[in-house]
This record gives sequence, structure tokens and C-alpha cells, in this order.
Amino acid sequence: MTCMHGREQGMPDGKHILFTGGNGLFGSEFKKIRPDIQYTDYEDFDVTNYEQMEAYLRGKSYDVIFHAAAFTSPPQIDKDPLKALQVNIVGTANVVRLCMAHGIRMIYVCTDYVFKGDQGNYKETDPVYPVNKYAWSKLGGECAVRLYDKVLIIRTTFGPNVFPYEKAFVDQWTSRESVSVIVHKINALVDKDITGVVHVGGPRRTVYEYAKSVSPTKEIGPLSIHDVNFAVPVDTSLNCEKYNRIITE
Repeated sequence: MTCMHGREQGMPDGKHILFTGGNGLFGSEFKKIRPDIQYTDYEDFDVTNYEQMEAYLRGKSYDVIFHAAAFTSPPQIDKDPLKALQVNIVGTANVVRLCMAHGIRMIYVCTDYVFKGDQGNYKETDPVYPVNKYAWSKLGGECAVRLYDKVLIIRTTFGPNVFPYEKAFVDQWTSRESVSVIVHKINALVDKDITGVVHVGGPRRTVYEYAKSVSPTKEIGPLSIHDVNFAVPVDTSLNCEKYNRIITE
């Protein structure tokens, strides 16, 4: 973790924070706890259109761009990798470029899937090696972000507050939490003046165990990662000791 120079304590109030992907699952949940932030979506702030983003900033002043806009479905990305290239890699690079041009701090939401998944309990410094195109596209975005010094990279994993599927993996381990839990955890970082990479998640458990925890009354059947037609890492559970240290400082 690197502390940035400038204000002594934290960031200014949320009216100086711009959020991309405001209508997504994550953004919609974040609005509930941080209505003071300026939320955008692709209609008014399309990350694949640098000129549109530049025009949006004209006459405005932001201290932070919180970049959460992304194409996130692994099976859909296998079918349409070009969209993942445009949104997750080129789009993220555009946001980095915009932040560089205006001296704006950046927060980037990345994924636990950047890891190979052969060991679990991954720390921020562990080697990355994605096993599917979704994760490669998010890592491509992270590579662009790492060229900028004024950035906080948050690797995390979350799902809807109600598990949306009829079956869940019994042989994939994760640190996934419901989106309502994760947004509160991440919000604890937003106003801290920090840079670097931080892992945010819950305890290690199978996706099936996670699914039952968020939807205890729902009938959820077992599913194996070998029963689907896209690559799934076995264990991408995150070591969140660094996060715990930061929020208790």
C-alpha cells in the first residue's frame, strides 16, 4: 500500500467522485449507500468513446473516477471476445488516459479470476494467470491501470443478493459475497487516500455454500465445473489480510 501526498485525511465528499457503470449490479447497489457520488452509464459516459468522456468532464471537477463498468459474463465473452476487448481493455485504458490527462485519482474494480485457481488464498503479490477470456480481459484492463500511479486496484468477487441459478458449483472455491456485503466493504476504502492492490472478499467456501448462504430457502442443486462449456478456475479464494489492516488503521 502506498499513501498519496496531498490532503491529510481521506478524500473530499462524494460529489467529487464519478462512477462508471452506474446501472450495473454493483453500481445499482452502491447508489443505495453512496447517493452523493455522480453515477454514469454508457449512454452518457461510454468508456469506449474517449471524446464523449472528455466532453462529459468539460466544466466539471472530479477527484476520483471509480471505474466499475465492465462486460462480465464468461460464457458471453467466449461468444463475443471483441466486446470484452473493447469494453474491458480498451475502455479501461481510455479511463486511465482520461485520469492521466486530468490528474484524477482512479479506483478500478477487478476480479479474483485473474488467478489460475490452483491454490487459493491468493495474496495481492501472488502471480496472476487467468484461465478464461473474461479474466484475461479484466487483467488486460488491470495492466493499463498499473501504468498510472494514482490508482487503487480492488480485486473482488460478488453476486446478486439472491442466488439467480438453479444449481451451484460444489467443486469451485471462492471468497464471493452478495453484492450488498461487498459494496459496504469496498465503501470503507473509497474515501481512504491509498494506492496499490487490495483484495476484498469473504471467507473461503464453495460456490454452493455461498449460494445457500444468500438464498437459504431456495432449492439449489449441485453442479460441477466439469459440467459447463466454459473454463472455470478451481479455487480463487482471496487472502484479505491487507484489507483488514487498512480498515482498522
